[in-house]
Amino acid sequence: MEKSKKLKIFIGLFYLIVFSSFLILLFSKFSFEEITSYKFIQLNRDYFFSLKESNLITISVVFFILTIFWVFLLGFASPVALIGGFIFGKWLGTLIVVAGLSAGAAFLYIFGNYYLKDLIKEKFFHKFQDLESKFKRNEFIFFLLYRFVGGIPFQIANLLPILFNISVRNYSIGTFLGMMPQLFIIVSLGNGIEKIINQNEKAPLIKDLIFSFEIYGPILGFVFLVLITTIIKKIFFNKS
Repeated sequence: MEKSKKLKIFIGLFYLIVFSSFLILLFSKFSFEEITSYKFIQLNRDYFFSLKESNLITISVVFFILTIFWVFLLGFASPVALIGGFIFGKWLGTLIVVAGLSAGAAFLYIFGNYYLKDLIKEKFFHKFQDLESKFKRNEFIFFLLYRFVGGIPFQIANLLPILFNISVRNYSIGTFLGMMPQLFIIVSLGNGIEKIINQNEKAPLIKDLIFSFEIYGPILGFVFLVLITTIIKKIFFNKS
């Protein structure tokens, strides 16, 4: 019990230090007004695109590695997907984002199996123990559905399979395939935002954003995905 508390404090402090360092570095170079201005976003969009055009492989590898570290820092998946779509576009962005998040989640899973197993069982087993028999029935298929359905915060979803001793192979492939549909939608939204910024010198009005297919297309896709996952959840994840 004492060990679990110390580990939680360490993880919390580590996350706080890294996040605070990032903010200090960011605001030492830019003011809050600059960061939130439309012009700032435009200029940085041009910077990243010129960088991508001159050295696509390097920036792709850097983004991939940073995504892995982001997952280790227990970051959310959505910001990475939006930025990936903004910089790399719909198709390449999806591939890089899914690969980076999947690799990061797999490394976190391996790390968690060694150092966080007791803590995870203590905190979550009583709540999710009904899933144990379903994972044993067909580990890969059920884990694939688990990733596809979502509904659990990304950070927790990466660690919960520790409860059921999922193989690293099934974890990695299931994460890559299962998360791809939802991440494709978010990446597409990021790509749509980039196109709108590229086409507008001034910040567009809210109504222009809403009625732009680059924005409402991914949103409709997300709504459709939610309906599908709700049906799957009722079929496969109902408590027996």
